[in-house]
Amino acid sequence: MAIAKGYAATDASKPLTPFTFERREPNDDDVVISVQYCGVCHSDIHQARNEWGNSRFPMVPGHEVAGVVSAIGSGVTKFKVGDRVGVGCFVNSCIGCATRDLDYEHFLPGLTQTYNDVEADGTTPTYGGYSDQIVVKEGYVLSFPDNIPLDAGAPLLCAGITLYSPLRHWKAGPGMKVAIVGMGGLGHMGVKLGAAMGADITVLSQTLSKKEDGLRLGAKDYYATSDAETFTKLAGTFDLIICTVGTTIDWNAYLGLLKFDGSMVLVGVPEHAVPVHAFSVIGGRKSLSGSMIGSIKETQEMLDFCGEHGITSEIEKINIQDINEAYERVIKSDVRYRFVIDIASLAA
Repeated sequence: MAIAKGYAATDASKPLTPFTFERREPNDDDVVISVQYCGVCHSDIHQARNEWGNSRFPMVPGHEVAGVVSAIGSGVTKFKVGDRVGVGCFVNSCIGCATRDLDYEHFLPGLTQTYNDVEADGTTPTYGGYSDQIVVKEGYVLSFPDNIPLDAGAPLLCAGITLYSPLRHWKAGPGMKVAIVGMGGLGHMGVKLGAAMGADITVLSQTLSKKEDGLRLGAKDYYATSDAETFTKLAGTFDLIICTVGTTIDWNAYLGLLKFDGSMVLVGVPEHAVPVHAFSVIGGRKSLSGSMIGSIKETQEMLDFCGEHGITSEIEKINIQDINEAYERVIKSDVRYRFVIDIASLAA
């Protein structure tokens, strides 16, 4: 087994610290990746601090992994040494299924998360991308287009696909009015992707502090939700609302912004249950739905779309030694718009 270096959470109440561990021996269908960059997702913080109640320690977070192939198994056909590749939120799926569903695998039983999970053997922990190497089955490795840099491309593997999937599923395009709630790591990707699909994008954010960025990235309008007049002015406006925030909001007020047959889709995960009155949905045949990342097939489609349109994440690169400070800044929304760890800093 290869010895890997990274940063890990060893307890929910402690900061991340340097961690040395063993990566599993590659199988014939495995790809060994030398990690160069890893995005920092808010879910990393939730997991490292056991805020969802399912954390396994020690934990090496990171599921926005970008790097270069350093070795391949004898049965690998899609990749060669030197290829620029990525790993997203899961590294195996459909373990109990007769066949792997390429379109819906992320919604089926048997999904193996990139970290905070166990391998198919039921005992070996999965460790994520806050590390210098990772071993992944060929079918769960993604190819980066040549024009997408690995650092700004890493967050596409979670933030990008999390917004791309609902935009595609609800058919965002010309003539559709789409609102993105929240202008953060997820929200700014929704603006870029939705605009590239041709939709009319509006950002709904608590304040106007990021309005200039929102308009620059492709939004046509930008409103402050702290202003009660926003909900009066925009009532019945949108075909689709994608909510990226994980905080408590007035769900009924936002549903009032939908047109007849409109849909509000949750991709952020609030701490508390979502209280919705029946009259908020039945009067206009409205829908409140959810969406979660995407399949490997759809994630590759998203990367190719980003390559065609020159879309990357807006990032701030950090050394891995600054990860605990970065977590606090994410909580304060003090990043525009995604932290990305330069894994070369592990050697410092």
